[in-house]
This record gives sequence, C-alpha cells and structure tokens, in this order.
Amino acid sequence: MISKKIDKNKQEIRNIFYNTSDLVTYEFETKSNIKIMICYIEGLIDKDLLDRDIIKPIILNLEKSKDIKKIIYVSNVEEEISLKDIANTLTSGSVAIFIDGISQSYIVNLNKWERRAVEEPAAEAVVRGPKEGFVEDILINKSLLRRRIRSNDLVFEDYTLGRQTKTKVSIAYIQGVVNEDVLKEVKLRIEKIDTDSILESGYIEQYIEDNPYSLISTIGNTQKPDVVTGKLLEGRIAIFCDGSPHALTIPKLFIEGIQTSEDYYLRPYYATYLRVLRIFSLFISITLPGFYVALQTFHQEMIPTVLLITMAGAREEVPFPAIIEALLMLLMLELIKESGVRIPKVFGSTIGIVGALVLGQAAVAAGIVSAPMVIVIAATAISEFTVASLSDAISWYRLFILILGGFMGLYGITCGVIVIIIQALSLESFGVSYGFPLTPTDREGLKDSIIRFPLKSFIFRPKALEKKNIRRRGSIRKK
Repeated sequence: MISKKIDKNKQEIRNIFYNTSDLVTYEFETKSNIKIMICYIEGLIDKDLLDRDIIKPIILNLEKSKDIKKIIYVSNVEEEISLKDIANTLTSGSVAIFIDGISQSYIVNLNKWERRAVEEPAAEAVVRGPKEGFVEDILINKSLLRRRIRSNDLVFEDYTLGRQTKTKVSIAYIQGVVNEDVLKEVKLRIEKIDTDSILESGYIEQYIEDNPYSLISTIGNTQKPDVVTGKLLEGRIAIFCDGSPHALTIPKLFIEGIQTSEDYYLRPYYATYLRVLRIFSLFISITLPGFYVALQTFHQEMIPTVLLITMAGAREEVPFPAIIEALLMLLMLELIKESGVRIPKVFGSTIGIVGALVLGQAAVAAGIVSAPMVIVIAATAISEFTVASLSDAISWYRLFILILGGFMGLYGITCGVIVIIIQALSLESFGVSYGFPLTPTDREGLKDSIIRFPLKSFIFRPKALEKKNIRRRGSIRKK
C-alpha cells in the first residue's frame, strides 16, 4: 500500500526495482510548498510532454493536493493505491505522481519509444495491392486493421502474457461474423498459457496449436493487413502480439498455402492459372529429386534412349550413387538458403551467385555430381520459393520422398505421397478440417480454392468458418 510519506514510497519503489539505474525518481515542490515525487523508467516516456504538460502546470498551478487532475494537460489520469501495480505500469511507459500527505498515486500514460515505419514486408511483396505491412507496435497494427474495417463490429480483446515479459496480446474478430465455437476455443487456450516469456507471435502459435509435432503448421501468419482483413471477413480470428510484425490467423487451411493476397486483385482466370502453377510447383519441389533418383536407379527403361545415354555420359565420372548425389546437393541448397538469410544483406546476392554458379559448376567439373542432378536441384529450389509459406514442411517431405525413391523406386514414391496426403488431410485447425473445402467438400468454399471464381459469385461464406451469418453480399439483382 502507498504511504502518505513520499520518502517511504520512494524507498519502496526503489526496492521493488532493485535500485535499477534507469528508474528515475524526481522530487520537487510547488509554489504552494506541496512536495511532489514523479517516477518513471528512462527511455520509455516522452520527456517533453512530461515537462510541458505535467511538471510545469503542477509547479505553477497546484494549490490543493486533490486538484491535480484539474491542472495537468492530459486526459488519461488514473488513481492507484498498490505499489506493485504502479511498478507494472511504469514498465509500460507510464509516469507515477506521488503527493506528500496522500496515500495514493496518479498514473499518466506517456509512453514513447522508437518505432519502425510502416513499409512493405519483404517476404510478402506484391505487384498489385497494398504495400503496407505490420510493424512491431501492436497499437499501430490495430490501427492498420481499423482503417480497413470501419465497423463497430470489429472487436479487440486484450491479454497480458508472460510472467516476466508481460507481453500485450490482442485477439481480433468481427462480432456476428466470427465462428463462436472457434472463438471460445481460442480464448480458452490463450488463457491457459502460463510461461515466463512471450517474445514473438511464434511463441503463442506453439502454445495453442492443435498438433505441435506436425510438420505442417495449422495456424497461419502474415504481415499484411489486407490479408488479415480478408480472413476476418470470412469468420476467422487474428492474434496480434506486441513486438512482432506477424499476425496469426485461425483457423488455417491447406489451400491458403497456394493463395496470395494478389490473387484477389487480378483477373480470375489469371489468378486461377497462378494457383494451378503453385500446386504444380509444390508437387515438383517435394517429388522431383526422389523421382529423378528412382528413374536413374530402378526404372531406366522409362527414360528415352537418347536422354538415358546423355545422363549415363554425365554420370560416367561420378563416384557416388544417385541418392548420395541428391543428398549432397540438397544439403548444399539448405546451406545456401540459411546463409543467404543470416548474413548481411550486402553479401546476400553474392552468396546466391557463388552458391548457384561457382559451386555448381565446380562440383560438376570435379566429378562430384552430375550436370542433370544440378538441374534437378535448381528446379526444385525454384519451385520451393514459389510456395514459400509451406517451405518448412517441404524440406522434410522432400527428404522423405528422396529416401523412399532411392530404396524403393516409384513404388516408394507413390506410397510416400499417399502417406503425406493422408497425414495432411487428417489435421485439424481448431475443429476445422485442414483439407477444407476439398475435404469435406463445400460448394461455396470451392469458389475460392484452386479455381478462383469472380468476386461477384462470393455470396456466402464457407460453412466451416461461419455457420450463422453466412451471407456476405446481397442477392444478385436481375436486370
């Protein structure tokens, strides 16, 4: 509890923060000889506002202790009587005002820290469409969403997670559109999170997901406000985490891996073409190395004679079996991808050129790998980058198919693909089948799956995402 004596409160606050050097306790007296103490954490507040709107008016105008709310030039003044709660507010960028003779404190929010400007996310660049992306400040992210959904039905529910970090987390949904069952389950799982730290939205994802050991993520993430807006309007839920530019979307479906925000700004025929191309790329990136190894090892009769002779000539000086070749090249591919991400951007392009050209050419010239294998791995890499949102699972599935193809041929590849499909379709995301709208089949959902129908045909929301308010546009007027 707060004491009426400032000196005692000062010592208690100091003890709570273990005399940390960035805790500022500033004491002064007003013209009426009233003793005041102001506490804040250095670097978290706007000192100009503190001097202009709080300290100066108090010194000049405060005559009675209880009139402090009337003279300071801020609106958000709260009263607090617990020193522990005051300490929590200080770490969020608030200022605590103690008055000698009063057993309570006045809390003013003056938080200010460096924020990154809103810019286009590098991982989700588009040719046509909004270029804005979320930043690390949760308040800015909320405002970006409010600019697109100007409705009082848009609801934010805030939580504080992490015993040490006390991270602000917010759930966003549209009242009357959201799937109530999914919303209830999301709230329940978030409330069960009990941990020291939440540093990024990835922490929340791992705590609330349905299948923590699955290779495929069942919770979506994006840095684009327009993507989150579209999903909320379908009945989904978004989760924002302070300190992270990635918003989580729930539930997530497999079909989202081949969709981009730009698909909805393009002509439906071209958008459909791009989605089919991404599905083809997904299949190529998973199966191509294993398919090549299986043909070369077990099924040479399936290769045209001229091509077979060329491939045999290319492998004439290679001492390793085809599967070892593929494993070496895939390992090199993963190393190039990882190094390209971790090193400074100045050297990123250099790594790509060196890895793709110099190392590949040198490996072929040295007889370590064959030229056709380099082409296969290059095509695999290009295909993987086309469906970058699924790259986490693709790397493991590709290795799985490669091993099956190297030891069992096309029979092993067929069995492996069936296993992958069954495993993917057996997943659920907060009660919604991961394979929706393909399985179970939903007529309205199929309009925005592999084939993208014109926006005029999107009359109803997918039934798996919303069961009550399913109509999203009025009936088509007959002319």
